[in-house]
Amino acid sequence: MREGVAHLRTVFEISERRACSIVKADRKMVRYRSRRPPDTKLRARLRDLAAERRRFGYRRLFVLLRREGELSGKNRIYRLYREEGLTVRKRRARRRAIGTRAPILVEAKANARWSLDFVHDQFAGGRRFRVLNVVDDVTRECLAAIPDTSISGRRVARELSALIARRGQPGMIVSDNGTEFTSTAILAWAQDHRVAWHYIAPGKPTQNVALR
Repeated sequence: MREGVAHLRTVFEISERRACSIVKADRKMVRYRSRRPPDTKLRARLRDLAAERRRFGYRRLFVLLRREGELSGKNRIYRLYREEGLTVRKRRARRRAIGTRAPILVEAKANARWSLDFVHDQFAGGRRFRVLNVVDDVTRECLAAIPDTSISGRRVARELSALIARRGQPGMIVSDNGTEFTSTAILAWAQDHRVAWHYIAPGKPTQNVALR
């Protein structure tokens, strides 16, 4: 409505009162100016996170911000997310890794780093299933091989909690950028358990020990 009033006043050179009556807008609303703080630092950090995680929506970015100590609510993050034009775009082509990443140095001991990934197959009748593999990168042990026809992010979080209860907590977990591993459930789980979660470069499955 503000844009309509401004257009009428500029093009037809009429008064604000008359322009408001034409578009049926309240003059107080047209004159109102927001007193919200600029949130410059928060906007900049939100843009940086969105650039790092191009497939993350505002919910997952909200979890990452909370992990860093940001106290803003989800609605505020959503408003800034929309105002900054950070809406996730539809995929057009397969993403390819750009550049190289430095190797991750870990201690030569058990539970220093785990790798997670899925393998897929199908039954003789054609029904597909998948297996979640969890591997200790140092000892080369297969800590778990969980089969099912469907495994969600919440299921992955539950299985990791059960594995930690038996094995102990890892210093780091490595996975690809699959939806199960980048879900809100996994981000919240990693934050609650204080486990560093590292994502391999897109298009580089050899970086994941669980697939070797």
